[in-house]
Amino acid sequence: MTAVASGSAPTAGVLALQGGVAEHARVLEGLGARVVLVRREENLVGPDGPRLDALVLPGGESSTQDRLLRLLDLFEPLRSAIADGLPVLGTCAGLILLAREVLDPAPGQGSLELLDVAVRRNAFGAQLVSAEAQFAADAAGVEGLGEGGAVRGALIRAPEISALGPGARTVVTHEGHVLGATSIDPDAAVDPGSAAPLGRVTGISFHPELSDDPAFHRALLAQAR
Repeated sequence: MTAVASGSAPTAGVLALQGGVAEHARVLEGLGARVVLVRREENLVGPDGPRLDALVLPGGESSTQDRLLRLLDLFEPLRSAIADGLPVLGTCAGLILLAREVLDPAPGQGSLELLDVAVRRNAFGAQLVSAEAQFAADAAGVEGLGEGGAVRGALIRAPEISALGPGARTVVTHEGHVLGATSIDPDAAVDPGSAAPLGRVTGISFHPELSDDPAFHRALLAQAR
């Protein structure tokens, strides 16, 4: 279920309610995508079907984003679009939005429950406790700009993945913390001894867009058919 026409540039959405929207849009445009800022249901789907080939859920304040999604009647359309197969990448707050469970939610906070992980918000402390680092990714097609293909990114009040269910697998660990996971497609064929590609739903704790590293965005766009 996709919006892209053969031979054309993919159309990538960025959820544009709050957070680091412009940075993700810049990275996607640098990879040749046409970017749509998603603020209404009609940005996701129209009478002729899906209007996006891929989607990014940016960092920011996850409880604010959750509240705005519900106020704007965008929560269920967004959830349906992703559940129907729209490839999605969530960074920081985006990971929290995607998670099956938020262990320490703000009052009234929920999530889309589309990635089989439990997360802990702000696991790395206040915003002043932020750092740029390199993160090795265990996923085919994710080759970053750091040493040995590691992905450069920034941790800013970052969440941590505390548990994974059978529907997800780890793609990033760093200093004993799980900082990235992706959904498992039980029908996907993977060559023995090779890294599996990203699933349709991926969440990471850090911000590669702030370090101008397009590795995860490129892998996301590669899923557009």
